[in-house]
Amino acid sequence: MKLYDEKMPAPNPRRVRIFLAEKRLTVPLERIALASGAHKSPEFLRKNSLGQIPVLELDDGTAISETVSICRYFEALHPEPALFGRTPVEIGLIDMWIRRVELHLSAHLSQVWINTHPYTEAYCARMGIVRYPDFGEASRQRLLDRMIWLDGEIAGRNFIAGDAFSMADIATLTILDFAGFVGIAIPEGAANLKAWHARISARPSAAA
Repeated sequence: MKLYDEKMPAPNPRRVRIFLAEKRLTVPLERIALASGAHKSPEFLRKNSLGQIPVLELDDGTAISETVSICRYFEALHPEPALFGRTPVEIGLIDMWIRRVELHLSAHLSQVWINTHPYTEAYCARMGIVRYPDFGEASRQRLLDRMIWLDGEIAGRNFIAGDAFSMADIATLTILDFAGFVGIAIPEGAANLKAWHARISARPSAAA
């Protein structure tokens, strides 16, 4: 078994590393250098035809991609601590919040990253990806608006999806940290979200 990985600031591989750290699991890592386009090589595309990381390759050659899917695989093998919930209500709420932060935060962030950030300019030119700066800037404002929305949603609780740390917190942390790398800070008025971010960033797993 091995996990095809990339170093910071890549947010998606980091999600799996944080999850594994919370589970106290160790999996061999193999770096796939995104900047050089290694994730688009013919060899890697045979593992994930979308050319994205992370990918978990099992000993029989089975390749599992998508961060939540990889983490669910490990949750099934190692149920404790439960990071996807135990009761039907917990499972439903955690799944809901994972979907919400992916659709309402990460989706906008990815458009800012691809369409406006200097780091991606040369990569997009090399890969033939057309950039739309105006759309990227509009997505920046939508992301900030959604951060304010999330701030209101988590008022009065310590975690994104209820009373315990979960995969929803991992997903949100990696999104917000990558937003910070891109240059989008949590808005000053989002005191609940800032306090949540400080608490979750203090967990040892956040260094993964």
